[in-house]
Amino acid sequence: MDLRPLTADYAVSPQITPEDLPAIKAAGYVMVIDNRPDAEIPPDLHTPVMQQAAEALGLVFVANPVIGGAMTLDNVKAQSEARARAGGPVFAYCASGNRSSCVWALGEAGHQPTDDLIGIPARFGYNLEPLRPQIDALAAAKAG
Repeated sequence: MDLRPLTADYAVSPQITPEDLPAIKAAGYVMVIDNRPDAEIPPDLHTPVMQQAAEALGLVFVANPVIGGAMTLDNVKAQSEARARAGGPVFAYCASGNRSSCVWALGEAGHQPTDDLIGIPARFGYNLEPLRPQIDALAAAKAG
Protein backbone atom coordinates (compact mmCIF):
# COMPACT_ATOMS: atom_id res chain seq x y z
CA MET A 1 0.00 0.00 0.00
CA ASP A 2 1.27 3.42 -0.95
CA LEU A 3 -0.43 5.91 1.39
CA ARG A 4 -0.32 9.50 0.11
CA PRO A 5 -1.70 12.00 2.66
CA LEU A 6 -3.08 15.11 0.96
CA THR A 7 -4.15 16.56 4.32
CA ALA A 8 -4.13 15.43 7.93
CA ASP A 9 -7.57 13.89 7.41
CA TYR A 10 -7.57 12.74 3.77
CA ALA A 11 -5.20 10.36 2.02
CA VAL A 12 -5.24 8.67 -1.36
CA SER A 13 -3.53 5.66 -2.83
CA PRO A 14 -3.41 3.36 -5.81
CA GLN A 15 -5.54 0.20 -5.70
CA ILE A 16 -5.50 -1.63 -2.39
CA THR A 17 -6.37 -5.20 -1.42
CA PRO A 18 -8.33 -6.52 1.56
CA GLU A 19 -4.98 -7.32 3.18
CA ASP A 20 -4.14 -3.59 3.26
CA LEU A 21 -7.19 -2.66 5.32
CA PRO A 22 -5.79 -3.52 8.79
CA ALA A 23 -2.86 -1.14 8.16
CA ILE A 24 -5.26 1.56 6.99
CA LYS A 25 -7.26 1.18 10.19
CA ALA A 26 -4.07 1.11 12.29
CA ALA A 27 -3.01 4.39 10.65
CA GLY A 28 -6.15 5.99 12.11
CA TYR A 29 -8.46 6.11 9.10
CA VAL A 30 -12.15 5.58 9.89
CA MET A 31 -13.59 5.61 6.38
CA VAL A 32 -12.49 4.05 3.10
CA ILE A 33 -13.82 5.46 -0.17
CA ASP A 34 -13.55 3.28 -3.27
CA ASN A 35 -13.32 5.49 -6.36
CA ARG A 36 -12.70 2.60 -8.75
CA PRO A 37 -15.46 1.10 -10.92
CA ASP A 38 -15.67 -2.69 -10.68
CA ALA A 39 -15.40 -2.99 -14.48
CA GLU A 40 -11.72 -1.98 -14.21
CA ILE A 41 -10.60 -4.58 -11.71
CA PRO A 42 -10.59 -8.33 -11.06
CA PRO A 43 -13.48 -9.81 -9.06
CA ASP A 44 -11.37 -10.31 -5.91
CA LEU A 45 -11.12 -6.49 -5.62
CA HIS A 46 -14.74 -5.61 -6.49
CA THR A 47 -16.70 -3.30 -4.24
CA PRO A 48 -18.63 -6.00 -2.32
CA VAL A 49 -15.40 -7.85 -1.43
CA MET A 50 -13.66 -4.67 -0.30
CA GLN A 51 -16.73 -3.44 1.57
CA GLN A 52 -17.12 -6.69 3.50
CA ALA A 53 -13.44 -6.70 4.48
CA ALA A 54 -13.50 -3.03 5.54
CA GLU A 55 -16.71 -3.31 7.55
CA ALA A 56 -15.42 -6.46 9.28
CA LEU A 57 -12.68 -4.23 10.71
CA GLY A 58 -15.14 -1.53 11.76
CA LEU A 59 -14.27 0.83 8.93
CA VAL A 60 -17.00 2.76 7.14
CA PHE A 61 -16.91 1.93 3.44
CA VAL A 62 -18.26 4.15 0.67
CA ALA A 63 -18.41 3.25 -3.01
CA ASN A 64 -18.13 6.30 -5.27
CA PRO A 65 -16.95 4.92 -8.62
CA VAL A 66 -15.35 7.59 -10.79
CA ILE A 67 -15.03 6.67 -14.44
CA GLY A 68 -11.73 7.88 -15.84
CA GLY A 69 -12.30 10.95 -18.01
CA ALA A 70 -15.97 11.07 -17.05
CA MET A 71 -16.03 12.39 -13.49
CA THR A 72 -19.31 14.07 -12.62
CA LEU A 73 -20.39 16.70 -10.13
CA ASP A 74 -22.37 13.89 -8.48
CA ASN A 75 -19.04 12.13 -7.84
CA VAL A 76 -17.63 15.31 -6.32
CA LYS A 77 -20.72 15.83 -4.16
CA ALA A 78 -20.78 12.19 -2.99
CA GLN A 79 -17.09 12.36 -2.02
CA SER A 80 -17.56 15.63 -0.13
CA GLU A 81 -20.66 14.37 1.68
CA ALA A 82 -18.93 11.15 2.69
CA ARG A 83 -15.94 13.07 4.03
CA ALA A 84 -18.23 15.43 5.96
CA ARG A 85 -19.93 12.57 7.78
CA ALA A 86 -16.79 10.47 8.34
CA GLY A 87 -16.06 11.70 11.84
CA GLY A 88 -12.34 11.15 11.31
CA PRO A 89 -9.63 10.66 8.69
CA VAL A 90 -10.65 9.34 5.28
CA PHE A 91 -8.67 7.07 2.96
CA ALA A 92 -9.65 7.00 -0.75
CA TYR A 93 -8.31 4.82 -3.52
CA CYS A 94 -8.56 4.29 -7.27
CA ALA A 95 -6.15 2.92 -9.88
CA SER A 96 -3.36 5.41 -9.14
CA GLY A 97 -4.81 7.85 -6.60
CA ASN A 98 -5.33 10.52 -9.24
CA ARG A 99 -9.14 10.32 -9.42
CA SER A 100 -9.33 10.31 -5.62
CA SER A 101 -7.19 13.47 -5.68
CA CYS A 102 -9.35 15.10 -8.35
CA VAL A 103 -12.66 14.59 -6.53
CA TRP A 104 -11.00 15.93 -3.36
CA ALA A 105 -9.68 19.05 -5.11
CA LEU A 106 -12.98 19.80 -6.80
CA GLY A 107 -14.85 19.28 -3.54
CA GLU A 108 -12.49 21.63 -1.73
CA ALA A 109 -12.88 24.37 -4.35
CA GLY A 110 -13.64 27.61 -2.58
CA HIS A 111 -12.42 26.26 0.78
CA GLN A 112 -8.72 26.26 -0.08
CA PRO A 113 -6.70 28.25 -2.61
CA THR A 114 -6.66 26.72 -6.09
CA ASP A 115 -2.86 26.72 -6.08
CA ASP A 116 -2.90 24.50 -2.97
CA LEU A 117 -5.53 22.19 -4.42
CA ILE A 118 -3.26 21.65 -7.40
CA GLY A 119 0.08 21.81 -5.59
CA ILE A 120 -0.65 19.35 -2.78
CA PRO A 121 -1.45 16.41 -5.09
CA ALA A 122 1.49 17.42 -7.31
CA ARG A 123 3.83 16.38 -4.46
CA PHE A 124 2.72 12.82 -5.23
CA GLY A 125 2.96 13.14 -9.01
CA TYR A 126 -0.68 13.99 -9.73
CA ASN A 127 -1.12 16.72 -12.33
CA LEU A 128 -4.35 18.52 -11.51
CA GLU A 129 -3.40 21.66 -13.45
CA PRO A 130 -5.95 20.83 -16.20
CA LEU A 131 -8.66 21.10 -13.50
CA ARG A 132 -7.75 24.71 -12.65
CA PRO A 133 -10.67 26.22 -14.65
CA GLN A 134 -13.17 23.83 -13.03
CA ILE A 135 -11.77 24.43 -9.54
CA ASP A 136 -11.95 28.20 -10.06
CA ALA A 137 -15.50 27.96 -11.47
CA LEU A 138 -16.69 25.86 -8.53
CA ALA A 139 -15.03 28.27 -6.08
CA ALA A 140 -16.75 31.22 -7.78
CA ALA A 141 -20.11 29.46 -7.68
CA LYS A 142 -19.73 28.76 -3.94
CA ALA A 143 -18.75 32.40 -3.31
CA GLY A 144 -21.70 33.77 -5.25
